[in-house]
Amino acid sequence: MAIATEDFIKQIDEMTVLELNNLVKALENHYGVSAAAAAVAAPAAGGGGAAAAPVEEKTEFDVVLKSAGDKKINVIKVVREVTSLGLKEAKDLVESAPATVKEGISKDEAEAIKKKFEEAGATVDLK
Repeated sequence: MAIATEDFIKQIDEMTVLELNNLVKALENHYGVSAAAAAVAAPAAGGGGAAAAPVEEKTEFDVVLKSAGDKKINVIKVVREVTSLGLKEAKDLVESAPATVKEGISKDEAEAIKKKFEEAGATVDLK
């Protein structure tokens, strides 16, 4: 291997969220895969239809910025408010929409963030 595993992990640790997002997109494009495919639930193993597994309610949500709309500056302010990104990183994230703003958060928090973005004029999806 051209680069030691520990060095590679260290480089990843030093990346910003936006840089990691760009890395994931580049890897998806290069290998023709999607990181979202790993989130697909496997079917439950077991007997026929006698005892169907209960449907689990989703507990973790991702907030995805679809578009900034007409008021991009207000959307950048909301991105900075809900994340710890600096001005440049927040601007880059808004301009690269669709982009994931927050991952693995509760439904209540996701709804509150979605409301803030919609008030700023942005289009947001919860996944």
